[in-house]
Amino acid sequence: MQILLIEDDPEIRRELMLRWQSKGWGVTTCDSLASADRHARNHVHELVVLDLQLPDGDGLDWLRRWRPRDPGTPVLVLTARDRVADRVSGLQGGADDYLTKPFAATELDARIEALMRRTSRDRDARLQFGPLLWLRDEARLLMDGTELELHPREFEVLGLLIRRAPRLVPKRVIVDALAEKNIEVGDSAAEVYVSRLRRKLGAGAVQIDTVRGFGYRLLLAEAA
Repeated sequence: MQILLIEDDPEIRRELMLRWQSKGWGVTTCDSLASADRHARNHVHELVVLDLQLPDGDGLDWLRRWRPRDPGTPVLVLTARDRVADRVSGLQGGADDYLTKPFAATELDARIEALMRRTSRDRDARLQFGPLLWLRDEARLLMDGTELELHPREFEVLGLLIRRAPRLVPKRVIVDALAEKNIEVGDSAAEVYVSRLRRKLGAGAVQIDTVRGFGYRLLLAEAA
């Protein structure tokens, strides 16, 4: 599990990072909304733990701006704002859970685990890699919140690449995956659809890398 912790209190950041790392969870910490915004645009996280009172703004305002770009990643608000009206605003603003400070670390862990159980049931229906968000049930692909028009076969191929990213996907696997969905394609289908996807993705934050003779993989531009 990869967690993005947005918290400006250095003691809380350190204690939670050490605690979660001891559980085998990956943790990235940010102490401002600006750094969180930069990091979240280019990295995949399974959960965001968000303080609301940050030095450069209100975490709830950031969440309201961020939700249209990423409607699915669970967000747990961790804040000193303990009024009922604050909790209601947080949940209506896009949070999936709300816990007030001071808090028990064991309760926070339990809430995180509950959120992850809830989202894991629908994980294959919603895949994210960097700014790309693939929504199976809606047959939609969003890049930074903006929808890209894809042919159904292109949509399936990109979903396969995102599901395995940044690992390699052999050409044969792409052809076989399309065949399993009763889509008749030839051996050159992988090259055709990858070429089309490259044109539609453009020179943005996500690129399709070719491993000659083997297949393809999705990479963030900084790693390409």
